[in-house]
Amino acid sequence: MSTSTRTTLRTAGVAVRAMLVFTLVLGVGYTLVVTGIAQLALPWQANASPVHDARGETVGSALIGQSFADASGAALPEYFQSRPSAAGDGYDGGASSGSNLGPENPDLVASIGARRVAIAELEGVDVSEVPADAVTASASGLDPHISPAYAQLQVGRVADARGLEEADVRRLVDAHTQQRDLGYLGEPRVSVLELNLALDALGS
Repeated sequence: MSTSTRTTLRTAGVAVRAMLVFTLVLGVGYTLVVTGIAQLALPWQANASPVHDARGETVGSALIGQSFADASGAALPEYFQSRPSAAGDGYDGGASSGSNLGPENPDLVASIGARRVAIAELEGVDVSEVPADAVTASASGLDPHISPAYAQLQVGRVADARGLEEADVRRLVDAHTQQRDLGYLGEPRVSVLELNLALDALGS
C-alpha cells in the first residue's frame, strides 16, 4: 500500500471518528442537556405552552391561535372570533406564513374589503368601526391574540348569543386584556382562546 493511500485512509478514519464524536456530543448530548434544563426551569413553555379547559383537558396552545367557526367556516356567534389566518387552511402550525401579498395587491385589497363588510354585518356596526386586525392576517398566520378594540366590538353579539349581560361580557374582556410587556413593549392584546374558555366557564 502506498504512502498516499495510507495517508488518505488515516485522514478518512480521523474524519469519521470526529464525526461520530461530535454527533454524540452535539447532536445527542447537547440536545438532552438543553431539553432537561428546559423541562426543569420552564416546563410550561418547553411543552408548547398548553391551555387547559375547566376539565383539565388540553384544548390548545397559548402561542397558536385557532378558529371558532362551524364546518362551513361560518363564525360561531357565541364565541369571540380570531383574526384571519393565511397559514394553510387557517392556523396550521405546519404552514406558518402570511399571505406575502403587498398592500396594493388587488386580491389582498378585495379580500380585506370583503372581510370588512362581512364583519360589519356580523357585528351590526358600520364598516368604519371594524379594526385592522379583524380583516388582516398576522405575519405568522398563528397569532392567538386580537386587539381590545376588536374584542369589544364583538361583545354585543356574544352576549346576545349566550343570553348574558353586555356589561358582564365587557368586564370579562377587560379582565383578559394583557397590557404591554414591561409597560412599553408591544400593544395591549386579548387571547381569544383564553377569553372563550372564560366565557364557557361563566355559563357553566
